[in-house]
Amino acid sequence: QVQLVESGGGLVQAGGSLRLSCAASGSIFSINTMGWYRQAPGKQRELVASITSYMGSTNYADSAKGRFTISRDNAKNTLYLQMNSLKPEDTAVYYCNVQWGGSSRRYSYWGQGTQVTVSS
Repeated sequence: QVQLVESGGGLVQAGGSLRLSCAASGSIFSINTMGWYRQAPGKQRELVASITSYMGSTNYADSAKGRFTISRDNAKNTLYLQMNSLKPEDTAVYYCNVQWGGSSRRYSYWGQGTQVTVSS
């Protein structure tokens, strides 16, 4: 079983910062991609940022570029998202995800989510 536990969400004023953490445990393949997704009310879940385990390659949504930084500590099996210059439109439930595999079989696991609310 794989377990992902997010923390660090909360209420912050526009322009403020938050740091999300995701602690991963269980049978996770060493070569994987971890990411942060978010879902605002009435909208589809969308990728915010992702990072690979092997090279630490990162990928950001346009809305996150220049403001958010994703990182991971493989020794601690922990994923982070530093969010700066937050905007009201960043308000959403943020989910941690880990996935690995190929075209024949893919594994994907989600955390329970943490609420981020940015007030104007």
